[in-house]
Amino acid sequence: MSRQAGRGTESKKMSSELFTLTYGALVTQLCKDYENDEDVNKQLDKMGYNIGVRLIEDFLARSSVGRCHDFRETADVIAKVAFKMYLGITPSITNWSPAGDEFSLILENNPLVDFVELPDNHSSLIYSNLLCGVLRGALEMVQMAVDVKFVQDTLKGDSVTEIRMKFIRRIEDNLPVGEE
Repeated sequence: MSRQAGRGTESKKMSSELFTLTYGALVTQLCKDYENDEDVNKQLDKMGYNIGVRLIEDFLARSSVGRCHDFRETADVIAKVAFKMYLGITPSITNWSPAGDEFSLILENNPLVDFVELPDNHSSLIYSNLLCGVLRGALEMVQMAVDVKFVQDTLKGDSVTEIRMKFIRRIEDNLPVGEE
């Protein structure tokens, strides 16, 4: 019986490491395919956006989270439910703007950067930029336009990884006349 419990943890760790290494291979290939880091950053964001657009359905089905009533509640769900569910971490929420429309997610440990060192010739690469796209794409599907960017990164010598999220506007459904 205890063997089964040990295997589940081992399997999860192996899956996490496989994901990390696979992501590393993807970023490496993008660096080979594109001439500069800015183009790689754009591709990672675009890929993340496409993942987020699809991932939100899985998240809503598996988490049974209802509609969030404000941006603070959205931040809590992202940090405490979504990151935990998909990356196995719980970032802290800090640095709220006075207007309550902007905050930071602090990742003490970013699982995407395990086993990674950025080469000197890729100093402007935002290695985990996929996460920004995922967040932007997922929130857009629940009628929330946001700006998401990395402001600190442990790969660049910072003590933590910080993702800054800013609420831009609510997206209104554009239904054809007569349909609700």
